[in-house]
Amino acid sequence: MTELEPISRRSTAAIIADRLRDAITRGGFAPGAQLGEADLAARLGVSRGPLREAMQRLVQEGLLRAERHRGLFVVELGIEDVRDIYAARLAVEQAAARMVVQQGRREAAVIALTAAQQSIVTAAASGDPVCLADADQDFHITLVRSSGSPRLQRMVQTLLAETRMCLIALQATHPPPELLVVEHGALLDAVADGEEARLSALLEAHMADAVSRIEADLAHDHHSPADQHPKIALVSRMHGQREV
Repeated sequence: MTELEPISRRSTAAIIADRLRDAITRGGFAPGAQLGEADLAARLGVSRGPLREAMQRLVQEGLLRAERHRGLFVVELGIEDVRDIYAARLAVEQAAARMVVQQGRREAAVIALTAAQQSIVTAAASGDPVCLADADQDFHITLVRSSGSPRLQRMVQTLLAETRMCLIALQATHPPPELLVVEHGALLDAVADGEEARLSALLEAHMADAVSRIEADLAHDHHSPADQHPKIALVSRMHGQREV
């Protein structure tokens, strides 16, 4: 049998992928922007080998798209992409919720989710929308992590990165932070009570509300010049993020 040496730390490519993913989902690169290897390698202070590997990871995750003979570009998400992303998220998070309730993982889940909910409360009080989006995202990651399924965790990480790109469309329609505190508190209560049906219904309403707000935001922009390019209109405003 071939001997494999243990990996003692994360690879350079994984670290680079994290940096690029964060920059993309926070608006550091505009939708449709081309990412050049030479420029990025110089800015990050890395060689092109691990950078190329990192960029291919993001292609696989759906955050970058490759064009033959042209290079790599930041994806542009349309409303059908948004609906698909949230439908996939709902399936993953409902599956995780079932595992938490049915496999005796509620006690640990409640402890972890209580801490995540407190972070949402703190972020809401701070008035920082980016901090609130971070805390919101961590709540959902924590819910899926509590299922104990590594595959669901991998799936939700990718979906949440895409979700973060969707949420920038909610500048005009995002709800007050206090509402997010209440919504996530209700999810926490449902986990604590072990009410699988209620938890599933709350997750469905949570996702549907986010999609509805994005659709309303696009309708609000119906007469704007950006309406000529609906994908750009969806992801070009880089502030005011909400529910993840």
